[in-house]
Amino acid sequence: MHIAMKFWKKWTPEERLHRVQQALKDNVDFYKDASLGYPASRLDDKVFSNDAIFLREAPVLSTFVANPNHIGCHTFGTSEFAFRGTQAIEREVLSMMAVDLFKIEEGQFDGYISPGGTEANIQAMWIYRNEFIKKHQAKLEEVVILASEDTHYSIPKAANLLMLDWEKISVDPKSREVTASAVREGVAQSLAKGKKFFIVVSNMGTTMFGSVDDPNVYIEVLKEYNLPFRLHIDGAYGGFIYPFGDFENQINFTNPNISSITIDAHKMLQAPYGTGIFVCRKGLIENVLTEEAKYVEGMDLTLCGSRSGANAVAVWVILTTYGPHKWFEKISVIKMRTNWLCRHLDDLGITYFREPEMNIVTIRSECVPAAIARKYNLVPQTHDESNQWYKIVLMDHVEIEHLKDFIQDLVEAKTLNSN
Repeated sequence: MHIAMKFWKKWTPEERLHRVQQALKDNVDFYKDASLGYPASRLDDKVFSNDAIFLREAPVLSTFVANPNHIGCHTFGTSEFAFRGTQAIEREVLSMMAVDLFKIEEGQFDGYISPGGTEANIQAMWIYRNEFIKKHQAKLEEVVILASEDTHYSIPKAANLLMLDWEKISVDPKSREVTASAVREGVAQSLAKGKKFFIVVSNMGTTMFGSVDDPNVYIEVLKEYNLPFRLHIDGAYGGFIYPFGDFENQINFTNPNISSITIDAHKMLQAPYGTGIFVCRKGLIENVLTEEAKYVEGMDLTLCGSRSGANAVAVWVILTTYGPHKWFEKISVIKMRTNWLCRHLDDLGITYFREPEMNIVTIRSECVPAAIARKYNLVPQTHDESNQWYKIVLMDHVEIEHLKDFIQDLVEAKTLNSN
């Protein structure tokens, strides 16, 4: 991976602490300032004491106690002045992701740190549904979501909430790929149902398999039919691992047909849960402006409304602790462990799926005795007797020693069965 970053840099601990402390000074201080109108405050100091000495050296925890509210979207128009300091940190995080990692031009994006990838995905589909209705006079029943059968459950959840149909695109059972023929079949079926406007969700790392869709397969078929569409990349799982490989990632904003991307910081980045990232091209997010939120400065363009500024600071601190080079190194180590596991599974003749450049290994259930699956907390595809797959996710805490024990147990089980 060629790493040339403008915003994503490695900072020293002293620099990080000073930056966050300055941001908190730029925010309203509920201890000192006369702030009479906000339905917000610091965390209750009878429970969360602000006097703890360790907080002075803990930028994320001190922000958590200060409790900044990042209601609204801080890349678009104005925002609540009381929290301008930590809002600036959120914008820095978004620039690291949108510009440095996913290659959009500086200042040409909107976005926010959401309470998770599920909301970020729903946000995208909400934007595009409204765009089709407002700008193209689409009827609700004419808009459809195209996404693969391996897609995350947030997509059918969005379909339910937004009252849209989901056209489920089948994948190749061995490669987990979305093929042009499957997309063409899905589009034809949608057209037969009266669909005219298409919201595409292409995966950068599915939840069960870690599989990565080629968005160009969708793009080429929809252009072949000359159909209006918007394309969203669900990189909630893969966004912090797939682009960090020995290849030039093409799934980014250099592709003019990609309109938005979701990334989760609470997976590979190990940020606190409730930390998703949504970024989209300029000119889109205003389709979900809630004009009734007039008491909010700048009004609101997000699904959740109020959200914690501490999560934005947590992501900023993690990213600036590593910098892009150390992050690449960390991901490389995880991928080496994944390669090690796959080599040993090959030696045992065990059937599995692994997307190159990803750290999920999904094993056929008949190859793993139930007792071993329970011992190592493998995650099944379904929690019933019809389960066909177990997955292993090579997270930071999964060491070679754990994998050696797992392989040894498989060897012993295989030997026992052969006898």
